Amino acid sequence: MLSCASEASPGPAIIGLSQPAASAALKRLRHLLDDQLFVRRGNDMVPTPRAEGLDAAAREALAQIETALAGDKRFDPGSADRPFTLIGADFFSTLLMPSLSERLAVKAPHVKLRLMEIAMEPSSAMPDWISTETLFIAPSAIIIAKSHPAAAKRQWATGEFPLDLFCELPHAIHSVDGMPGVADTSLATVGRSTKVVLMLPHFQSVALAAAQGRLIAAVPIQLAQAVASSLDLAIYDLPVPVKTHDISSTGISGTTGTRRINGFGKKS
Repeated sequence: MLSCASEASPGPAIIGLSQPAASAALKRLRHLLDDQLFVRRGNDMVPTPRAEGLDAAAREALAQIETALAGDKRFDPGSADRPFTLIGADFFSTLLMPSLSERLAVKAPHVKLRLMEIAMEPSSAMPDWISTETLFIAPSAIIIAKSHPAAAKRQWATGEFPLDLFCELPHAIHSVDGMPGVADTSLATVGRSTKVVLMLPHFQSVALAAAQGRLIAAVPIQLAQAVASSLDLAIYDLPVPVKTHDISSTGISGTTGTRRINGFGKKS
């Protein structure tokens, strides 16, 4: 659990600490334990041997305490009266939260939901104290307004967008830190690139930008399918293979409560 204090991990947000609070906690731990705990290696912060040893021991102790406190008590969604925080990209606000809230109103009427957005690019790795289970794969797809001249004058036979046109048209992309769009890494291997003119931190705003009729965008296909009708968008396959988004459920490794609650959440 010590890795939650690392400034390079998503841990502070996951456990409800601000970055300054996490930094202050790490400073106190370093003074108390007389160890740096985390050191920089290139662009990453990595734990020292002392931190790795303490992390494993702390997780084991916390798991034993939780098991002892929980006993054989089963999670009963019907009587549960507590908030639940889900962590994920912003497109879950569109894809998941409205329908999940309606289903829980029947099965768990006293449960309150909160979605906490956490900026995770596809290449980001979760720390080892976070357990993840892949729920589904989200490949990317192109969205373009049906009123866009390229869509209105479509001259290609298949659902795949032409590569030259894909590189020529201006793009809106989802990017929280200025990183390239999902297709640019693949395009770079063949000496091509997209014409990015708008970077936005939210998938929903990317879709809204494409709906204005000038820009095209690559977004998770589940989001594209969810908004295509209301925003009058056409959906096409990307002309290059790109890395997919693995959509996972997340919890603290080894905890009894996490296993019980995640099991209910996955069924819902």
